[in-house]
Amino acid sequence: MTTPDGKEINVIDGVEKNFALSIMHTNDTHAHLNNAAKRTTAIKNIRAKNPDALLLDAGDVFSGTLYFNEFRGQADLKLMNLMGYDAMTFGNHEFDLGSSPEGHQALADFIKGANFPFISANVNFSADARFTGLFTDLISSEPEKGKIYNGIVKEINGEKVGIFGLTTEETVDIASPGSIAFENYITEAEKAVKAFEGQGVDKIIALSHIGYDDNAAVDNDLTLAATVKGIDIIVGGHSHTELKKPVIVEQDINKQKKDPTVIVQAYQYSDFLGTLDVEFDTKGTVVKSDGELIALKTLTDDPEAVAILKPYSDKVAEVNSKAIGAVAKSELDNPRKDNSATDKISVRSNETALGNIITDGMLSKAKTKNKDVIMALQNGGGIRAGIDAGEITVGEVITVLPFGNTLATMTLTGADLKLGFETSFKEYPAESGGFLHVSGAKVEFDSSKPVGQRVVSIKYKDASGNYIAIQDGENYTVATNAFTAKGGDGYDIFAKAYAEGRVTDLGLSDWENLADQLTSLIEITPTTEDRIVDIAK
Repeated sequence: MTTPDGKEINVIDGVEKNFALSIMHTNDTHAHLNNAAKRTTAIKNIRAKNPDALLLDAGDVFSGTLYFNEFRGQADLKLMNLMGYDAMTFGNHEFDLGSSPEGHQALADFIKGANFPFISANVNFSADARFTGLFTDLISSEPEKGKIYNGIVKEINGEKVGIFGLTTEETVDIASPGSIAFENYITEAEKAVKAFEGQGVDKIIALSHIGYDDNAAVDNDLTLAATVKGIDIIVGGHSHTELKKPVIVEQDINKQKKDPTVIVQAYQYSDFLGTLDVEFDTKGTVVKSDGELIALKTLTDDPEAVAILKPYSDKVAEVNSKAIGAVAKSELDNPRKDNSATDKISVRSNETALGNIITDGMLSKAKTKNKDVIMALQNGGGIRAGIDAGEITVGEVITVLPFGNTLATMTLTGADLKLGFETSFKEYPAESGGFLHVSGAKVEFDSSKPVGQRVVSIKYKDASGNYIAIQDGENYTVATNAFTAKGGDGYDIFAKAYAEGRVTDLGLSDWENLADQLTSLIEITPTTEDRIVDIAK
């Protein structure tokens, strides 16, 4: 039944009834397909009981394992089509390939091949010709598969449900979007809600890749829920948060009571399938909610999914097992902090043995192209895995550096370098993806000093093995990955150098550089060398 103002209401035997909605959700799967057949089983089990349950993905299907390096999302797509996703929003890693010679062709192919629509209200694809005909800046009640919309309207049991997407604006800094633009998430969310309400839709889902409690100065789900009226559910990603139960936000940004907004997120790497059951009253307000994360490791594999994955998994196994000719005498780990730790070692806040080897390989390779390179830098956020003790394989190396970055050189002044390392240390002792590992230099900082005043000294090793202090007014050539050289992770001083033509992309693959370095060492004993020292400790 429809009211005079166009609103749908659920009426049974002449009595208005509450509306129940079920959602299955995933996020940040990052090409981890070993659990995909189990995920398929979980989805089929739920649909057998509730065929109207929505299936949504909150982004970052791309990047992370050999499945992506080999197949550029196509293996994931075949399985997502089998699972029957209703919609997906874009994560920042969907835009990792923008600096490659092919640009975002893999993403365009991924979209074209999908049996479901994509949604993101704050991403503008219009400047990239690869997406011509795929992208439309509107909300559709009749969305086509393989197309991009601001949002879509789904009709479920006679009720209209609006779903719109959001992608973190940090993508500009932490990926390689090229000409693809990102708009303010609050502004675009408010527009989307208004558009839905104009169509009589009062049950609204934000499918977001902005992080549950990520940097509030940029964007996150908690701020979105408290700021934008009319959002009933946020299905989130980006922060890899394990929300075992839904979080309910019932206060606005001014701490005043508001209609509930339910937030869910399902951790990472297809470890879980998230589920959410919500009940709306006749005014479109959430009155009940419950949900859980289903641990997929306990389930059996779906035979149909196993058959689809087999040609991909066979190729991955072949590549993965190929030895590179080097042996780790003990584990080259990739440590991270838990949510409460501040003093634990992390690849995103401390020197690590693996970070040293990566940068040593970068420096060695860069010097073959330019003898004037004095040091190499690697962002900790780009180091994605460790290496087990024993014989090292191609697969392990690619998993360490999965983003397909190339090696670049930058010409910087000493003052530029100091500003760069101030950015590196600004979050310390907390983790930062922009924390720089270094080769060819020793850096001292003082964490007791204010942010922006922490660098004490930067010294580089000259041809005689002596350490020479960097001078503010002198020019130096340093090596890093192309992502960092273009200003990724908020390195504005490097972005300036790139804009001024002071960056040269050498076109050498980062994982291949690492493989060459490991092979040259033959036997690797992990060690750190006090290349980065906090003198406050």
